[in-house]
Amino acid sequence: MIEQLLADDHEEIVAIIDNDQDWQEQWEKFKSADVAIDFSMPSVAVANMLKAFQAGVPVVVGTTGWQEQLGYVTDCCQQLNGSLVHGSNFSIGANLFMRINKMLAALMDRQPQYAPSLEEVHHIHKKDAPSGTAITLAKDLIGEVDRIDHWELTDTPLEDKMALPVTARREGEVAGIHTVTWHSEDDDIQIVHNAHNRKGFARGAIRAARWLTTHPGIHDFPDIVLSL
Repeated sequence: MIEQLLADDHEEIVAIIDNDQDWQEQWEKFKSADVAIDFSMPSVAVANMLKAFQAGVPVVVGTTGWQEQLGYVTDCCQQLNGSLVHGSNFSIGANLFMRINKMLAALMDRQPQYAPSLEEVHHIHKKDAPSGTAITLAKDLIGEVDRIDHWELTDTPLEDKMALPVTARREGEVAGIHTVTWHSEDDDIQIVHNAHNRKGFARGAIRAARWLTTHPGIHDFPDIVLSL
């Protein structure tokens, strides 16, 4: 999708890397790039970023499932004077949704009759569960609500009232649906982000890539989304 949108905008794609052989054969072309965009696999995302830093190419990373190594990646990026934009979701709409989630959670902190839960649904090809977006939503909610101090991946109600239940489902080719529910005996409050396709993620990554070419450093996508 990113390749298609870039072609529509008449942008030159100097290299497409899918495997180790591509890295060897296209290394010189890769080094000539103004910016790289990585939507790969958790197992290779960190190695891809390090190659970009070594090549002096700013990189936008939308791959999830590697964030436990963010500290290491940040250190390497700084040592090699690299530039990076990373995020769990590059959809502009999804990032606005994350901000709404934090605002709602802050309001609900003073409403103990409501119990929160989170559900995400993605296509069957997605490797990590829950999604990076779901984890971000969960952490943001926990940060605003004193009566919840951790999240747990589950398909059934939790006895631990301090835990936020998170459900992950894999169905067909679903681009991504995230639902935050606040349930009480009297009513429910829900907010939902439903991605109709993958274009929104691709467009956000391309906008971030263009922005990064003139804004060096290390950036979290949610922090810059309103500046794009």
